Amino acid sequence: MENRTVKDRQDEVHQYISQFKEGYFSPLAMLARMTEELGELAREINHTYGEKPKKKSEGEKKIEEEMGDLFFVLICFANSLSIDLDEALDLVMKKFNTRDKDRWTKIDESRDI
Repeated sequence: MENRTVKDRQDEVHQYISQFKEGYFSPLAMLARMTEELGELAREINHTYGEKPKKKSEGEKKIEEEMGDLFFVLICFANSLSIDLDEALDLVMKKFNTRDKDRWTKIDESRDI
């Protein structure tokens, strides 16, 4: 699959949603949906890395699929509020690279490996 930017993804999701009369859900409904998807991701993480095994009756889901669901809803949420996710991430990275630049222990790049 070709490399697509976040903007490309936002456009792709918008084209998909635009074909339906209902369009995007309200911000509150979108937040509820995002919370639901996050819960499903948490459940898969717990089954895979935690102490809670799956029930035999539970179907097989992948963490990758749950992350994709969460990403889709995040894009819908951003689109519905006219938020450019590239710009949003740029703002966050600026914050991490300034305010939080010395917060974590950096890897010593000069050490011998």
